[in-house]
Amino acid sequence: RNHRARAPGALMLRSSLRLTSRVPAASQRLARPALLARRGLATKFSKDHEWVKVEGEVATVGITDHAQEQLGDVVFVDLPEVGAVVKKDDTMGAVESVKAASDVYAPVSGEVTDVNGALNDEPALINSSAESDGWMCKVKLSKPDELDGLMDADAYKKFCNE
Repeated sequence: RNHRARAPGALMLRSSLRLTSRVPAASQRLARPALLARRGLATKFSKDHEWVKVEGEVATVGITDHAQEQLGDVVFVDLPEVGAVVKKDDTMGAVESVKAASDVYAPVSGEVTDVNGALNDEPALINSSAESDGWMCKVKLSKPDELDGLMDADAYKKFCNE
């Protein structure tokens, strides 16, 4: 039978008796715009200069490029423990530079599922790649609505220029 003749959203019955859609998975995700708007891959920013990039239920967190510029050469990073529960706006780590030490605040609440161990050996990754390779930890979100209180890139840029 030619399945291409079916409408894109049509359901078909498989031999295992599971209903499955013929629409590709990426298109199915687009069918949930409210969820995607909040949990998409867009980067969000806190007033404490942390960034958050969310994929599914997990947020990758680090300090912003603006923050690392203000700190100067980073020489030590204190990361949270895997399994630790962090609460929005509470201290979750620290960054030390040749100029100063600064606490890092959790921009979202949840459980730390991973940390960037590369920062232990190479803390300068925060200077060279603050908003990608210099990520600090991954947090499984316990309160996804907290993302709504964070800034998008344009709002953060304006905030930094005030």
